[in-house]
Amino acid sequence: MNEKEPTIQVGILTAPEIKFVLNGNFSTPVGKVFSGNQQALAQDGKVWFDNQLFDELIIEPTTEDASFDLIDVVIGIGFHWERKENQRFRGAIKLIVDSGQLIVINRINVEDYLTSVISSEMSATASDEFLKAHAVISRSWLLCPLQEQRTKNKEQRQLSETRTINYKLSTINYTKWYERDAHIHFDVCADDHCQRYQGITRATTAAVEKAIEATRGEVLMYDNKICDARFSKSCGGITETFENCWAHEHHPYLTKVIDNPNKPKSFEMDLTIEANAEKWIRNSPDAFCNTTDKKILSQVLNNYDQETTDFYRWKIEYTQAELAEIISLRSGIDFGEIMDLIPVTRGESGRIIVLKIIGTKQSVMVGKELEIRKWLSNSHLYSSTFVVDKADIINGIPQHFTLTGAGWGHGVGLCQIGAAVMGEKGYLYNAILLHYFKGAELKRIYS
Repeated sequence: MNEKEPTIQVGILTAPEIKFVLNGNFSTPVGKVFSGNQQALAQDGKVWFDNQLFDELIIEPTTEDASFDLIDVVIGIGFHWERKENQRFRGAIKLIVDSGQLIVINRINVEDYLTSVISSEMSATASDEFLKAHAVISRSWLLCPLQEQRTKNKEQRQLSETRTINYKLSTINYTKWYERDAHIHFDVCADDHCQRYQGITRATTAAVEKAIEATRGEVLMYDNKICDARFSKSCGGITETFENCWAHEHHPYLTKVIDNPNKPKSFEMDLTIEANAEKWIRNSPDAFCNTTDKKILSQVLNNYDQETTDFYRWKIEYTQAELAEIISLRSGIDFGEIMDLIPVTRGESGRIIVLKIIGTKQSVMVGKELEIRKWLSNSHLYSSTFVVDKADIINGIPQHFTLTGAGWGHGVGLCQIGAAVMGEKGYLYNAILLHYFKGAELKRIYS
């Protein structure tokens, strides 16, 4: 395959109005040149800019070294590290309006996009082999659905979103998952829902650029198709299968992988069985991602990610009042007092896929893993791999709950911290990738 390097559209920011700074000269399709401080807003369903209204507006850099700054970009949306920051980008700006909101889209070449992703998803000082491995999976994840997405018109993509987000609410069942193709106006977003893309805000290094160039056009493939190469921060010792987190589709390369060259001793590894899962979670078995090495972690985690220190095994405590309020606010359901949290179905990694919440007013079974994490935290639980301890039970009502858990994220595909440890141990990037994506192969699809 010898394709041309694609150009993609990345959704950066949605707001009623935006402020941005053009560092260098940018021009509109009619040839008018702008630089310096700018402002745009949504007005009457159109883009207001330079005292004019546009159906859409594209502003292109006139030189390769031009860039633009966006003010107050929200990152970590809905997560515990959510915050605003100013960000700098290469490439073109596209502005459109949808539902009264201005949408800022960055048009950029794939390899330039990846240079930012690798520096945004982790520290740009990570080991060479880990950087190369992540370049391949980020490229694969991006390009896997791109051609199919671009053949769909807006109406077809809305229908696809309706099918892939399964929403069923009754007195006992609520099942929802979050697919990657929910975006209509651009290919990918810039936040954790897709891949972290923060332009050139995060300082890149010669090592990142070298890793991108060394793997240019290289992707993971299975059965002559680009792999949907998922990744998360820490699998907690075992990776999860695709179908337990998203649509019920089996991908042979996204299956259970023990994150260890040897099977851990004294553990039964079928974690779909509750007793086995509980023993696994309450202990700290050896795994690539079971590390406290600050040098390695600082390579993998950006400054705000390093605020999380207990990702491999973690614990959170709630009072009855705290838990009942959080679940009510996050689910929109009044359970009354919470009597119990019961795992109904666990996945291959021990992640809870269906959880039964028993309240004094009603009981609901909720899934999949991300929805469980949303319901049980003001932001998100680190993962749905947890066990529950109840204490101070009065008239059958626990007054305190302790959740003891494992891992950070959905756990499917590459484990970033585990892969970083493998890189430090001397594994080459292809070995790292084939450890997590069983049966896949590496191919270069453009040069």
